[in-house]
Amino acid sequence: MAINVEEIADAMFELVKEYKGKKQYTARELTKTMGQQFGAECDRKACKEALKLLMDSGRCVYIYKGGSYVSLPD
Repeated sequence: MAINVEEIADAMFELVKEYKGKKQYTARELTKTMGQQFGAECDRKACKEALKLLMDSGRCVYIYKGGSYVSLPD
C-alpha cells in the first residue's frame, strides 16, 4: 500500500504540533523521522512534497534560529 503525500504532511504537522516548545525539527530531521515511521514507502522526494504542501497551505512555516526549522505559525 503506497502512502500519499497528504498522509506524510499530516504526520509531520502532528509531530511539529506535539513537540512545539520542546523540540524544533529541521526539514532533514522530519524527513528522517517520517522514513522511520512509514518505512521504505516514504522517500525523500515524497517528504519534500509534503513539506511544500505544509508551507503552501500555511499550516507550518520555516523559522531561522541559527538554522532553519519547521514550526507552527504564530
